[in-house]
Amino acid sequence: MLAPPPIVYHRPLMGGADPEPEAIDSRSPRADASGLAFGWGLSAHTDAASAAAQAAEHALRGLGGGPCDLAFLFVGGPHIAKAEHVAREVRERLGAGAIVGVSTEAVVGGGVELEAAAGVSLLAARMPGVRVTTFDASSLMMIAGGATGEQSPDHIAATIGAAPDLRTTILLADPFSLPLVKLLPELNRARVTSDGVPAGVIVGGLASGGKASGDARLILNDRVLRNGGVGVSIAGDIRTDVLVSQGATPMGENHIVTKSRGNAVLELGGRPALQVLESVFERLGEADQELVRGQGVLLGVVADEYKDRFGRADYLIRTVVGADRESGAIAVADRIRVGQTVRFHARDAKTAHEDLALLLDAQAIHGTPAAALLITCNQRGRALFGGPNHDAATLCRAFSPEPPGEQRAKGGREFDGVPPMPIAGFFASGEIGPAGDRSFMHGQTAVPVLFREAAPPTR
Repeated sequence: MLAPPPIVYHRPLMGGADPEPEAIDSRSPRADASGLAFGWGLSAHTDAASAAAQAAEHALRGLGGGPCDLAFLFVGGPHIAKAEHVAREVRERLGAGAIVGVSTEAVVGGGVELEAAAGVSLLAARMPGVRVTTFDASSLMMIAGGATGEQSPDHIAATIGAAPDLRTTILLADPFSLPLVKLLPELNRARVTSDGVPAGVIVGGLASGGKASGDARLILNDRVLRNGGVGVSIAGDIRTDVLVSQGATPMGENHIVTKSRGNAVLELGGRPALQVLESVFERLGEADQELVRGQGVLLGVVADEYKDRFGRADYLIRTVVGADRESGAIAVADRIRVGQTVRFHARDAKTAHEDLALLLDAQAIHGTPAAALLITCNQRGRALFGGPNHDAATLCRAFSPEPPGEQRAKGGREFDGVPPMPIAGFFASGEIGPAGDRSFMHGQTAVPVLFREAAPPTR
């Protein structure tokens, strides 16, 4: 059998110069054909079918010749228009039992984030002892809207395959046509088991790169949808760890919303909201004021009001989209209720880097995952960090082998371009992840999902 073609991406250059091709190091151990195994593939071939073939062939290598139970497929840039062809090519080559995927303005594979370029990224999994349940999320809204009483959670739980051994439900959605503000609370209710304990974690992201309903592509097995959402639940003999890394730094103190209307915050602590924001800005140091001028203002909304103290992970970050000086109101990209606790934030590369690195360092004590799915905000990447591949490379660096002693003395870990485990993902226009025991929509975040062997049963 011929070796699969080399996977090549084109690094976008500044100033409109023609990109130079650069080979991605595709060294990865071959798995045996029986146990848990993952393979990944990434291609920026300008022909959609060729990109799909390259990504699929490389992903198959990681499965060691065994079957593929589930594949995550991400299609970016000009290839979005050919998503049906990409999905068909991948399906035929992998013979996957299930495929879910989404269109995006940038795909992630290994330690690479392919921004402003054509791309196909793929994560293929063989998971013995694991149940995989795929679903059309649009049908969940019909269930939630048509059911009454306690029927809705039961029907939704059955549709998504919720059970006590549920590990993760991954939801990929069109931002224009699926009302997640209604669906996510239903999903949170549906995964609560009979003893009152939530099962698994809901995670995911919104398609990016589109401007209206119908622009997105949502891949569900042999179907490619243009609106709604698709999802997959993973249950059984596997461990998943989900992280939510913030990309914003807080400014000033907490405030209580005392008057609001829809997405307009009218008063904070009895004062006009815009007046409060201006007061917060005036008390900032020069560096933080420059940060606000350059990155704009965000509003952090506390997810769980019952906590005594609020840390960085307790805020759901929302964009401040406008202000009205006459009324003193500010407009936020979400509905805000009276009584909620909020705090102003600013997008910040330093905070984003430190938060992700700290969360991953804590995971490193559990060893290198078998694979990772990376869902990161489309406002991060080059726009936030000023250079390529930040979140993907940080993920790789956290699990790369310990450097030799002389390098260790310098601090930090090196990433030599070879990912320590299969990684795939995409840039989302909104991220879904947990805050406490419920999942919410997030903004400005990176959400890695780490897959590991299930812990052996204790005796």
